[in-house]
Amino acid sequence: MSVNVNRTVSDQFYRYKMPRLIAKVEGKGNGIKTVIVNMVDVAKALNRPPTYPTKYFGCELGAQTQFDAKNDRYIVNGSHEANKLQDMLDGFIHKFVLCSECDNPETDLHVNPKKQTIGSACKACGNRGMLDTRHKLCTFILKNPPETDSSCVKEKKEKKNRKKDKENGSGSGEAGNHNDIDAPDAVDGEEDDDDWAEETTEEAQRRRMEEISDHAKNLTLSEDLEKTLEERVNLFYNFVKQKKESRAIDSADKEILAEAERLDVRAMGPLILSELLFDENIRDQIKKYKRHFLRFCHNDKKAQKYLLGGFECLVKLHQSQLLPRVPIILKDLYDADLLEEDVILMWAEKVSKKYVSKELAKEIHAKAAPFVKWLNEAEEESEGSEAEEEEEEDDDENVEVVYSSSARELKVETVQPEKAEEDDDLDIDAI
Repeated sequence: MSVNVNRTVSDQFYRYKMPRLIAKVEGKGNGIKTVIVNMVDVAKALNRPPTYPTKYFGCELGAQTQFDAKNDRYIVNGSHEANKLQDMLDGFIHKFVLCSECDNPETDLHVNPKKQTIGSACKACGNRGMLDTRHKLCTFILKNPPETDSSCVKEKKEKKNRKKDKENGSGSGEAGNHNDIDAPDAVDGEEDDDDWAEETTEEAQRRRMEEISDHAKNLTLSEDLEKTLEERVNLFYNFVKQKKESRAIDSADKEILAEAERLDVRAMGPLILSELLFDENIRDQIKKYKRHFLRFCHNDKKAQKYLLGGFECLVKLHQSQLLPRVPIILKDLYDADLLEEDVILMWAEKVSKKYVSKELAKEIHAKAAPFVKWLNEAEEESEGSEAEEEEEEDDDENVEVVYSSSARELKVETVQPEKAEEDDDLDIDAI
């Protein structure tokens, strides 16, 4: 039975089909393994080597994989159900098969071992882009590029030409070199001309220019990390600002986090976000952009410290409106789980002039004092209740229930701990 390559498409007339995965469990105990019976057919439908999806299963499951290309046996160690592997195959298809623009599976992978990059070219829409090489499978692909990759073909041709040169000698080798090398160049040139001659409309030319610019953006990813921290922060600031100006900020929380991680400025994210997303109406904006800040501040105390720094900068910009409302805003941030209790208490202990002047910082801390006091009292109450519970448990140990045959009700008596007899301890002379 066949299924759609992109299983998110429910159209029964969808043209891209693949056979449903068939898995067979073999062996027992430590030697148990899952053989994917029709992996060759599945990989053929995806236009990928069968080793790629098999290795992807191993990476996702944390299991070892085995390949026997001669006998078409592709094995994942352990016992795994076919439905589970089929769902996992969807992840492989979305990451390494489908085009990022048109979602069609008519893509080819192009590996550049020197630059350690993996490119994807779509035959359907012409889109070209770079794959995210952070997945473990990318290391395997870089070491084992597809056989149809152009770089591999050129290397094989060069090797053949060198062999012919050695066989023909230096004199005849020059003529051989001219014929052997020029012919592939002419073929490559014709292929390029055919690709560019597919469409000559203005819209097609504009689309190609956009593809080239997107490709150039991907090439600059590694260059951005070599820049200084200040330059990377400015890049992140401009990225968030562009999202805000294009009115795409509300649903761009994941993209913003990914960009911060790419530029290695994740901890400083709340500082930039507070500058761009907060103003004098910060109380309403905390609710609106809570999800954006939580992606940075959840279980990250360093990011929460930067958020407090951004809050101080915001108070400086809107001092007359926000300074009297400092304790209320801090409580809003605390209730939204953007700030943890110990981070606030640590911030309150020391006045810093890192973001604002020392005089303003003192005013902010003075205004925040009621909220900090409330946090301390709440902490003391919780500690006191715990101590009372422990005392009650100790008292319960000295209570004994006495059963009397003549009484109609249970009688509870407090039993005092027995004291040692002093006479026995002090009667030393009598020994």
